[in-house]
Formats: sequence, structure tokens, C-alpha cells
Amino acid sequence: MTTALPQPLRNLRILSLALNLPGPAALVRCARMGALCTKLEPPAPAGQPSADPMASYSAVAYAAMHEGVRVLHAHLKTPEGQATLHQELAHTDVLITSFRPSALDKLGLGWEALHARYPQLSLVRIVGSEGDRAEEPGHDLTYQADAGLVNGLHMPPSLFADMAGSLVASEAVLQAQLARLQDGHGVCLEVGLAESAQWLALPATWGLMQPDSDVGGAHAGYRLYPCADGRVAMAALEPHFAVRLCQAAGLPALGDAGTMRAAATHAAIAAFVAPQTRAQLDALALAHDIPLHTLA
Repeated sequence: MTTALPQPLRNLRILSLALNLPGPAALVRCARMGALCTKLEPPAPAGQPSADPMASYSAVAYAAMHEGVRVLHAHLKTPEGQATLHQELAHTDVLITSFRPSALDKLGLGWEALHARYPQLSLVRIVGSEGDRAEEPGHDLTYQADAGLVNGLHMPPSLFADMAGSLVASEAVLQAQLARLQDGHGVCLEVGLAESAQWLALPATWGLMQPDSDVGGAHAGYRLYPCADGRVAMAALEPHFAVRLCQAAGLPALGDAGTMRAAATHAAIAAFVAPQTRAQLDALALAHDIPLHTLA
């Protein structure tokens, strides 16, 4: 029996002006928590499906991030667009933006002006970096690089800063709603994508990913090994899992930290895994309750 997901934002009215990835990803998360979500986009250029670049980057991603979201169109630099915007703001609880603060000021959406006109409205302002660096240009790649998440010349496997920022932004919506319940007034919360990337990078900052760390490769039960037709991500970190791995590999069933860090244990487990196929390792995991995941 499954339990229905809680709806902590049921009927909360959210308007988003944010394009690309972090804002729309945050908005759809809020919709899944019960919020009534509207996105106001500029009119689409001729021949384009949307003014949001994400629609051109990936129609699949755009569709996924707008499921359950009402989409309106208006040019905010025109009187007509401003009229549409303020018609929506008059019955909005939280506004999400992804403009630089100076751009918000030019649109009449600086926090002081916004709060004076709509005292119950909260603003979640997504920026590249918080505080004094909020005007600096950047993108996911630069924020990841700044956080130390980019290695060599290889592109990162995902847009981690943007997606982390979307999580922090949806959390900020929850925080804003809780704050407003206390005194009835809206609040302004700033979400920095650079700081979101730095949050993801904290384990590395703390030294947890160094080669001499148990989760950085020093523990023979927690590392990647080549196998006959691919790789296996082994995650037998806790002693009881390490004991089962050692038993399966024909080693003494100790599983203590000293044993699992020993070079001989690394070599023995590597030799045990190397000739086995992914299917054999998957079966091993099921039979012995060992956490692992095989990869091509």
C-alpha cells in the first residue's frame, strides 16, 4: 500500500518569470507539492516553440518541467506586459525570478518596490552568486568549476549547479510560506547557483573524496572495479556488507576497517571481480545482499 504524497503547498499561488533550468525545475517541484503554478514567458520568437531557451535545447526537458504549469506570454518591457504581470501578482503568493538584481529593478520588481505594493508577496530570487556577486554573469559550468566539480577537460555528467539550485529554490518557497504564516508578511530569499554547487561539493571540501578516505577509494569494498564485460560500482562499506563481500571473494570474513584498507584485500577483490560478467555480479548481489551496481 502506498501513501499519497503530502501537499504542503496546496493552493499556494506561485508565479515564475524564470527561464532555462533552475526556475522551471523548481516550479514543477512546487506544482507536485500542490501549488498552483503559473509561468510568464516572453512571446516566442518567430519559428521558435518558446522564448525559453530550454525548449530549443531539449523539448523533452521543457515539457517535463512544465507539466501542470499554466504558461502565459507577455513582454515585460511594454505597458501591456506590465499590466499582465501585475494582474497576476495581485493574486500571487510567491514570485520566482532568475534575473540579475539590476534587471529586476528596471522592471519595477526590486524587493522594496515589490514589497511596498504587495506586502504579502514573497520573492525567491535565483541568481548566479549570492550577495555582491549577484550581477556577475555565469552558467552551470562556471559554477561547477568554481566549486571544484570539474575535472580535466571532461564536461560534467549533469547540470549539477542548476539542479541543486532548483532544489534550494523549491526549499526557499517552503521557507517563505512558513515565514509568512508567522506574521503575514512576504519575505525575499536569494538562491545562488554557485552556492548550490558549493553545497554539493562539500564532501570533497571536507576531504571525503581524497584517495586515503574510505569513500574516496581507500576501502576495498567501496570503489569501482573492472569486470569481464564492464564495471561494477561496489558499495560494501559497512562492516556487515564488507564481511559478505569478503566471504563471496573467498577471503577471511573480517570486514574491519584495517582489513578493507589493506592493499592485499584490494588486490584480492579486484581479482575476484575481474573475470565475472555483469550478470554474474548482479546475481551475486541478490544472493548475498551486497550493495553494488554494474555498468557497461
